[in-house]
Amino acid sequence: MAELLFEIFCEEIPARMQKRAGEDLSKAVIAGFKAAGLEAKNVQSYAGPRRLVFTADIALRSPDISEERKGPRVGAPEQALAGFMRGAGLTDISQAQTRSDKKGDYYVAVIEKPGVDSAEIIANLIPDVMNTFPWPKSMKSGTSSFRWVRPLTSMICLLDGKCVDFEVGGIKTGTQTQGHRRHGKGPFTVKNFADYKKTLEGKGHVLLSTDARKDLILTDARKACAAKGLELVEDEGLLGEVAGLAEWPVVILGDMDPAFLELPDEVIRLTLKTHQKTFTVRDPKTGALAPHFIIVANQIAPDGGAAIKKGNGKVISARLSDAQFFQSEDRKKKLIDYYDKLDTVVFHKKLGSIRDKAERVIALAKVLAPKVGADPAKAEQAAKLAKCDLVTQTVVEFTSLQGQIGALMYAAEGGAPEIVTAIEQHYKPQGPSDSVPSDPVAVAVALADKLDTLVGFWAIDEKPTGSKDPFALRRAALGVVRIILENNLKIELLKSLLMQFLEVIFTRVSTATQVDMDTIDSVIESLGISDPIHLQMIDDLGEKARQKYKQDADFKLSYYIILNLLAFILERLKVYLRDQGVRYDVIDAVLANAGDDLVDIVNRVKAVQAFLETKDGADLLAGYKRAANILKAEAKKGELPTGAIGTLSQVEAKALQNALLEADKTIKPSLEKEDYANAMRALAGLRGPIDDFFEHVTVNDDQAEIRANNLRLLSLFCDTSHAIADFDAVQMPK
Repeated sequence: MAELLFEIFCEEIPARMQKRAGEDLSKAVIAGFKAAGLEAKNVQSYAGPRRLVFTADIALRSPDISEERKGPRVGAPEQALAGFMRGAGLTDISQAQTRSDKKGDYYVAVIEKPGVDSAEIIANLIPDVMNTFPWPKSMKSGTSSFRWVRPLTSMICLLDGKCVDFEVGGIKTGTQTQGHRRHGKGPFTVKNFADYKKTLEGKGHVLLSTDARKDLILTDARKACAAKGLELVEDEGLLGEVAGLAEWPVVILGDMDPAFLELPDEVIRLTLKTHQKTFTVRDPKTGALAPHFIIVANQIAPDGGAAIKKGNGKVISARLSDAQFFQSEDRKKKLIDYYDKLDTVVFHKKLGSIRDKAERVIALAKVLAPKVGADPAKAEQAAKLAKCDLVTQTVVEFTSLQGQIGALMYAAEGGAPEIVTAIEQHYKPQGPSDSVPSDPVAVAVALADKLDTLVGFWAIDEKPTGSKDPFALRRAALGVVRIILENNLKIELLKSLLMQFLEVIFTRVSTATQVDMDTIDSVIESLGISDPIHLQMIDDLGEKARQKYKQDADFKLSYYIILNLLAFILERLKVYLRDQGVRYDVIDAVLANAGDDLVDIVNRVKAVQAFLETKDGADLLAGYKRAANILKAEAKKGELPTGAIGTLSQVEAKALQNALLEADKTIKPSLEKEDYANAMRALAGLRGPIDDFFEHVTVNDDQAEIRANNLRLLSLFCDTSHAIADFDAVQMPK
């Protein structure tokens, strides 16, 4: 084995792109080696502010390969023989071997492929990898058409200590690298990876490993804080970013005016993080922020960092002064005073303004409140206030503080704690690792907000396609799933979606014409709604529609839209359950005949999976599959009997029938009570009778009546099993 060292050196790579770039480079090179027959061992990759590095041990030459390609039968048509020879690289069929099997003689081509020098493989592979590298954004430099994230400066490619020659973007490979711009620029000639790493981290003042830079920053920051009796406010995202900005990180403790501590902590942290990439610190005794911050410089300053501290302090003071002004201006009004101004912000051109959305969310939150244990009046008030901070100067400047600023403002007004919590948390969860609201009022508003977003975009046919999801609808659907499941909410999801669909329809119509009751009736008919709750809502919307809106002739109402959206949410449920280790086939089996109660679905899925993991469950599944296959075969023949089961003559058949009747008495009421453990126990009781049936009964008996009764009995067995799940979807264990 020989060591390969490959370095791409360029201008500054954005910190957010470094980790993925290092992974992509390693993945692409390893895949290229594998395709060429080379195995890469001891693989390491590094990404930093100005370089991507890959190193591995590989053979100096790929192995010789001998492979056989089976061809057509001897005597096959000329066209088939010609295609075989062309694919195998033969000029005459006599170059192929003749072999025999039960069907006769056939041709086999033995293809010998000699190995290739690894240097040659690398010289062809790496330019191809770099020319097709998946940067999110890239640029051209010079006259070359080659694109890279930033202009290339140099490349090292050493195999067994020797330079592998090739060129990319006008840059040729060599044996020299560069170090830190100020403390060890170089150039430095290197012999191998050990020499390369030692040179960079010694003379070059470059820490190669991102993890090493992060550890150094964290350790030194904690020490700097501890020396002043302070504590670092840790931020993993910011730590990763500054580690991608500094090749030789140096930690400095800076100071700011204590008067700025009157600002909300969130504003201070965001200002320091966003504008200066600095960490906040706090007093460990009180937990309050302290008038200091941690700077991560990319140099050892000759003045001990005084100028760096001063420069950062000026910028931070200016930004925090702006924030103080925004805060003082915003608090001249109450939060509710910003509600009307929401009309000035467009949510979506087809769905109206943020205020239009707020009105829809208010209506749904009020309906959902009793279902989640919340006070409808408080849910209504929270939904009305939830978006108001979007038009405050503070949130316009610091958009990531939406919700937090509104909560702070309403709390300062002496607002109800439940409403404050709902305002702050109604955007949650914003990702798979984000927390889920648990206070009932917050749950009602968060759920209403996400359902409205989903329904609205489905109504205007703006659904995610492939990897594209510009409105984060998958995240919203997963949020709905997590809120319902993690709060154990019994909600009829389809009904909620229908109600919001109607709300969306009527609030997006303009004011020029009246909507008559015939239009309202057509909506009811097209959606197939007969439930009294829905009809009452239609009446309410009808009055509003007659007074304010006109019919939108281009809008197509369809019950299918809502069923399609429900299916989308259930797909997110499947992803959520698979991440928790639930088998995909078990999920499909339950969803095949489940309703829209997510809690019920999950409970049933877990019960079925637990059952199938037992011996009784596995054996019963085998019996079910056997019965189902027999029934499918008879159905294809058109000979599957219907009607009631007649008199059974064999003991095992009678025993199975009695067992099914007894099981049905338990399974149906247990399913109604959602007592799935009891239903599974009843189903498990069928294992013995079905095994005995198949062991002693000939299903396709010579007597037609006995045969028909046996098939009816198997149909009853499958129907009983289907009451719990569609076991056709479950895969047999291998």
